[in-house]
Amino acid sequence: MAVELSYCVVNTEQRELLLRCLDAIAAERARLELETEVLVLDNASGDGSAAAARQHPATTELIALERRRGKGENDSALLQRARGRYCLLLNEDSELRPGATGALHAALQADRSAAAAGARLLRPDGTAQPSAWRFPTPLTATVGALFLHRRYTVQSRGESIRAVDWAQSAALLVRREAAEQIGWFDPAFFVYSDEVDFCKRLGGGGWRTLFVPAAVAVHHEQLSTGRVPERRIVELSRNRDRYMRKHHTASAAWAVRMLTAWTYAARATAAIALPGHDPRRYWRHVTATLRPDRGEGLREAASEHNRGSRL
Repeated sequence: MAVELSYCVVNTEQRELLLRCLDAIAAERARLELETEVLVLDNASGDGSAAAARQHPATTELIALERRRGKGENDSALLQRARGRYCLLLNEDSELRPGATGALHAALQADRSAAAAGARLLRPDGTAQPSAWRFPTPLTATVGALFLHRRYTVQSRGESIRAVDWAQSAALLVRREAAEQIGWFDPAFFVYSDEVDFCKRLGGGGWRTLFVPAAVAVHHEQLSTGRVPERRIVELSRNRDRYMRKHHTASAAWAVRMLTAWTYAARATAAIALPGHDPRRYWRHVTATLRPDRGEGLREAASEHNRGSRL
C-alpha cells in the first residue's frame, strides 16, 4: 500500500521532548486508517537523541547527521526523502493531541487548492499560542507598533477552518507535490522566517495555506524560551530582514526595521516597571533589529558545534 502521510520530525539536542513527540505520533498512527511512516532527522545531537529515536517503535527511518544544519535545509531533506503524498512537519517539541493528524489531512483532502495546513498550538499550561499570521509588511509592523497585532495580524482565531497567510511549521501538514513545485524550503533561512517564506512562495504558486483549529498540538518551545538566548534574537532579526529584502523593496525592509525596533523599545521601557520582564532582553531585540547584519546567531553556533565535533 502506498504511503499516504509521512511524519517528518527534526530534533536538535532534545531527547526527552523527542520521545514525547514520538509517543504522540504512535498514538495518532493507531487511530488512523492511512498508511503512514515516521522519519526522524537528528541534527547532530550529543544527548543520545539518535539512539533513542532509533529504538522507538514509531520510527520508520532515522537520519542521523554528523554536522548540524539549519531548519529550512533539514525540512527540505525530509520532504524529499518522504514517500507520503502529505508530510506532517513537526518540531521535536511539538506533541500532537488526539485527532490532530486526521483533522489536518481531512482539511487538505477537502481543499485541492490548499498546500499547507497548520495546527492550533497550545502552551504546556493549555493557553493558546498564536500560530498563524498575516505576512510581514510595513503595514503589519505599524499595527505591531500600535500594539494591535493580536487583533489584526494574528490569524489563528475561531473554530472554523480558514485561509491564512502563513502558519507555523511546528505542526504543519504539507502537500508534497506543492513543496516540490516551489523548490522546497529556502536554506538561506537557517531558522525563523523559513516557513513564512515557504508559505509566501506557495501563495505565489497559486496555493493556499489553512489554519485548522480542530487539529491541536502542545508546543513546548524546547522548555527554554522564557529568556530567549542572545543568538536566537540575532537569528530572528536577521531572517526577518532577509524575508523583507527577498519579497519587498529595500525601503519596505528599512521601514519594518524602524517600526519593529520602536515596538521593542516601548516594551523595554515598560519592562522596567513590570515584574517578571527583562528590559535588557527587549533592548537586545532593538539593537539586533536595527543592525541585523551584526552579531552571531544560531547559524554561527552550528558552525562552532561542527568545528568542535571535528576536533
